Amino acid sequence: MSTNESPTWRKSSRCSGGNCVEVAKVAETYLIRDSKYPEATPLSFTTDEWTAFVQGINDGEFRFQ
Repeated sequence: MSTNESPTWRKSSRCSGGNCVEVAKVAETYLIRDSKYPEATPLSFTTDEWTAFVQGINDGEFRFQ
C-alpha cells in the first residue's frame, strides 16, 4: 500500500452492534480488519488468495455442521 493511498473500508450490511469484519482493496491487495480495533495492523491478502477464499465461501467450504 502506498503512503498516498488510504483504504476505503467496507462492511456487511448485516453487521450489527459494531462487531464486524471490514474489507478494503488497495491496488492488488485485500485488507481485512476487526472494526473494534481499527488501529491494529490489518491482515493482507493477494488477489489470488482473496479469490480462493471467496470461492471457498461460495462452495460452502466454511459451513459449520
